[in-house]
Order: sequence, then structure tokens, then C-alpha cells
Amino acid sequence: MSDTSQQFDAVIHTCRELFIKKTKDYGTAWRILRLPSLTDQIFIKAQRIRSLQEKEVRKVDEGVAPEFVGIINYSIMALVQIEKGVAEQPDLNAQEAIDLYDREVANTKKLMEDKNHDYGEAWRDMRVSSLTDLILQKLLRIKQIEDNQGKTLVSEGIDANYQDIINYAVFALIHLKEEE
Repeated sequence: MSDTSQQFDAVIHTCRELFIKKTKDYGTAWRILRLPSLTDQIFIKAQRIRSLQEKEVRKVDEGVAPEFVGIINYSIMALVQIEKGVAEQPDLNAQEAIDLYDREVANTKKLMEDKNHDYGEAWRDMRVSSLTDLILQKLLRIKQIEDNQGKTLVSEGIDANYQDIINYAVFALIHLKEEE
């Protein structure tokens, strides 16, 4: 499990570095995005990954790894939006955004470690394509919950689904790194 923990940290380090650079370029303009907009952005990235996995010819020379990184970062932004609400204008400075990012990552990593313990690292036997499908399924669930104004009868909430998406994307990136 310590190997998984270290691999998780390495993937998140890459994602976090990109988040910091984009925050320097764009500030925290993402704070104006409503949750469904973030969900749709993540959905587009997941659909692109699935499309690339199924097609033999690519018209744009970019792999799936950057899309998984985007899924992770947008999902973390969504978790921040759930906690803080949508802003009318960017209302966080770079350090506040990074601190919120780190807090959401810590919560998500704890969930991963707990589930990984209970499931016995079953994700290691999964294909990247299956992880992509699970991400898409979680996104469709989130969309349905959003359409239900955030209410569920027996299911976990939107935040838990975003955390699962982050963890599935991290697992996919670990697999891709091991395939290199």
C-alpha cells in the first residue's frame, strides 16, 4: 500500500504543478463556474479519452495522460466549488486556491487509502479503459444528481463521486506510467 501512496503522491505532484502554473496564468477564474459546467468539462475530457482508446487514427497528437490530469484538476475544483459555492468573480488568491487544492487532495487520498485497503488494490488488475468507463459512469451519476437538485434517496453525494473520479484517474495515470 505504501507503493500506491507514493505513486498517488507522484501523480498528484504533476497535477498540482500544472494547477499552480495555470493559476499564475489565469488566476482563479474557474471560481465562477457552476458545478454542472465543471461536470460537463470533465465529461468532455473523459469522452475524449474513450474516443482515443477506441480509434486507431488520431487527428490531434496528444495522448490520454493530459486528459486524465485535467480530469483530476477539474474534479478538485468541483470539490472546492461544493464547499465554497460559486463566486461572481474570482475571489481567491493563488495561495488560498493551492491550500484548498491540497485539502481536497488530502481528503481524497484518505478515501483512496481506506477503499484500497478494503478492496485489496483490485484496481491494479483493471484496464485503463475500464477506469475510463467508471469515470464516465460516475459523471452520468453526477449529472443525474445535479438534475435532481443534489438530492439522493440512498446514494452517496456528488462530492463522493468526484473523489472516486479523482482516484480512478490517478489509478489510470499510474497504469500508464507503468506501461512506459
